[in-house]
Amino acid sequence: MTEIKDSYLFTSESVTEGHPDKICDQISDAILDAILAKEIELQNRGYIAPNGAPADVTQVRCACETMAVTGMIIVGGEIRTQAYVDVDTIIRDVVREIGYDRAKYGFDCDTCGVLNAIHGQSPDIAMGVDASYEAQHNEAVDETDKIGAGDQGMVFGYACNETSTLMPMPIYLAHRLSERLTEVRKDGTLNYLRPDGKTQVSVRYVDGKPTQVEKVLISTQHAEEATIDQIRHDLIEHVINPVFEKEGVKLADDLEIYVNPTGRFVLGGPKGDSGLTGRKIIVDTYGGMGRHGGGAFSGKDCTKVDRSAAYAARWVAKNVVAAGLADRCEVQIAYAIGVAHPISVMVDTFGTNKVPVADIENAVNQVFDLRPGAIIRDLDLRRPIYRMTSNYGHFGRELPEFTWERRDRVDALRAACGLE
Repeated sequence: MTEIKDSYLFTSESVTEGHPDKICDQISDAILDAILAKEIELQNRGYIAPNGAPADVTQVRCACETMAVTGMIIVGGEIRTQAYVDVDTIIRDVVREIGYDRAKYGFDCDTCGVLNAIHGQSPDIAMGVDASYEAQHNEAVDETDKIGAGDQGMVFGYACNETSTLMPMPIYLAHRLSERLTEVRKDGTLNYLRPDGKTQVSVRYVDGKPTQVEKVLISTQHAEEATIDQIRHDLIEHVINPVFEKEGVKLADDLEIYVNPTGRFVLGGPKGDSGLTGRKIIVDTYGGMGRHGGGAFSGKDCTKVDRSAAYAARWVAKNVVAAGLADRCEVQIAYAIGVAHPISVMVDTFGTNKVPVADIENAVNQVFDLRPGAIIRDLDLRRPIYRMTSNYGHFGRELPEFTWERRDRVDALRAACGLE
């Protein structure tokens, strides 16, 4: 009797840096980076404000939101800082670097309107972060205990052994295609391409394991004169084939490739569609493979657990998988606003665990300190590193700045589980 195997397709998408939502993410994070860099500079110089308060990067609070529409960028949100940054220039520089630098592309960094509606942070929110519940009730045992979570809510982190970076294969490959699409545009290989674009990859899973790529979709903004036949030929030759050859991924013999399925994509960017910060949270994380707490990342400083704790949850999950404790791992952490200690920590291995899940969960609680202050300290999050996170995924990119991608707790986790 032939064994019937569980088989399904799973699809994830990515977008390029010229996608309207990603323009907004980059602007929000560029403003955050500028504030952090300036605050660090002022702090190092011993700057004292007219009100007598010294510059202190730990006091920065930022929740910057951006909206992009035809001919205009709008920024708003709540920021607390002693630094002055030129928001208008930052916005125009980001848009220019992306590639929207002339009107015929549908958006021009030099002539677009900029509306700045940023204001100060609510003192009611700041109070619980500056002095945690534990500190206010004399229960804080150390300095780290005195930083409360910037909001209530839950976050998820995920890792699996499908790729070298312990990311799900569909989103990992979709990001690589988007990166390559931007690369061939910027280096002039395909000079008729424009900044806006999306990629999508469908992977066949059999018994929970990825076996081959069956479908690939790329939609890219292009110059008026480029034909669909030319675009399809060039993307296969210069984007799709190089990416899959480099990754050594098996492609289906009858691989289906879709390029600009509507037949035309000249009108793109903010002129083709409005953009908002935080509207690509599944692209930013695991492509739908893991659960999501709902909070966006870009424009938020590290006291916002939507961001910092999601990074920490990925750090935990990745080390669990890297330690060989499970093939797949998802970590949930929940917080109450103003409270330092997590409300709950949950580990799910989807039945792939090599030791009891209870042992893994106990090991996680022993090895990782998931209070916001400890996360900020251990991952060194008060640095201007955030704009580089806003494209091609916050996870699965093993760059020096991405401290949450380190596998530095593997030995400690194995020891806590009683393994050599």
